[in-house]
Amino acid sequence: MKVVLTGSAALSVCILTAFAVLHSPTQTSPAASAGTRTPVVVELFTSEGCSSCPPADALLAGLELQQPIENVDVIALEEHVDYWNELGWVDPFSSHDWTARQYAYSGVLGNGNPYTPQMVVDGRSEFVGGQARKARQVISESARSEKAQVTIAPGSTGKAGTETLSVKIGKLPAAKQNDKVEVWLAITETGLHSDVKRGENSGHDLHHAAVVRSIRKIGEAKGGEEISFAGDVNVALQSDWKRENLKAVVFVQGKKGLQIVGAAEAPVAR
Repeated sequence: MKVVLTGSAALSVCILTAFAVLHSPTQTSPAASAGTRTPVVVELFTSEGCSSCPPADALLAGLELQQPIENVDVIALEEHVDYWNELGWVDPFSSHDWTARQYAYSGVLGNGNPYTPQMVVDGRSEFVGGQARKARQVISESARSEKAQVTIAPGSTGKAGTETLSVKIGKLPAAKQNDKVEVWLAITETGLHSDVKRGENSGHDLHHAAVVRSIRKIGEAKGGEEISFAGDVNVALQSDWKRENLKAVVFVQGKKGLQIVGAAEAPVAR
C-alpha cells in the first residue's frame, strides 16, 4: 500500500503537511491540568526507496521539532525498513529489525500487510504516515490514556564509546497490572540525510527526523509496584553517530498487545 508522489507533487505535499501540522487546532490532554506534557510515541516505518515516504518523514519531523499539539510531548521514532532495498536503492539507515517490528504490529493491529509510509501511535493505532490531520487526532486520543511515569537520568561514567543511563518506571496503569510489560531503550539520531542516486527518489536529497539507530529490551516492569522498574543500562555508541544529535528513548510496552503505556526521552550528550 503506497501512493506514489514524485517531483513537485511530493514537495507540495510536504509543504501542505507542515502547514497543516502547525496551524490546525489541537485537542487538549487531561494531563494539562497537572501542568505536564503527556508523552506519546509516534513510530514511522519508512524507506528512502519509497517515493511516497518523504512527505511522511516531513510530517514526523514537524511533529517532533514543533510539538504542535498542546500538552503533548511527541516522541518520534523513524524506523527504516529493509524490504525496499532490492528495488534500486539500499537505504543506509535500514534494518531488518525494524521490518520485524513492523510485522509484529501488523499482526496485532489487524492491517495484515506492512506498508510504507506507516505511522503507529503508542502501539495502539496505525494509518498511512502522511495524514497530518489523522496524526493529530490519534496522538491527542492516545494522550488521554493512563501512562506510567518514566524518568531517564545520567548514570555513572561509562567506558569510551558507551553511555550509562539510570532508568526508573513508576506504577503501571491499572489495565496492565497483570500483563507482562517490557522496558525498551532506543537510540535516535537527528540531522541525517542522503543524496539518493537510484530508485524512486533518485536525484533527491532526503532529510530525516529521529532515525532509530538501535532498539533493545532492557528489562520487565512489575505490576502492582510503586516503582515497577529501576536500573542502570549501558548504551554502546557507534563511532559514526554524532553524539550531539543522539537521544535515548525509553518506552514501556505490553509484550502481547504491544501498547505503549509510558515513555520518556533525553539527550545523550552532556
